[in-house]
Amino acid sequence: MTDANFALTADSDFDDLPRTLRRERALRDREARERKAREERERDGPSLDRLGEPPSYLARSFPPPVAYGDDPIPASVQRFDVPFVKLAAFFLKAVLAAIPALILLGVILYFAGKGLEAYFPDLVRMKILISFPGG
Repeated sequence: MTDANFALTADSDFDDLPRTLRRERALRDREARERKAREERERDGPSLDRLGEPPSYLARSFPPPVAYGDDPIPASVQRFDVPFVKLAAFFLKAVLAAIPALILLGVILYFAGKGLEAYFPDLVRMKILISFPGG
């Protein structure tokens, strides 16, 4: 038997709502905070620091991330949204670009084989001859 005691009061941190409802609640809370901050900025009046304020760490109120030498800045990709048509077009271009590369690779391998045959004539005896009956 499991011993799980969940708080059933509304003021607890336990949130039993579906993910979509939690996201909606978080969105409404964020919009309310942004609205309140905007009203406070408007109430204080315009200032030169806030005109054309860049987002996130580029803003003057946030310091830029610290990078030492070649150390990477920690980041994570949250979403990669590419329309299907653009993705399909990209892969068609990649296939078309691969055709000349494969032809060039075949030519290089052919001449490499001919060069090996020229320097090592014993390799000719090791070739597998394929013959068709009646032909």
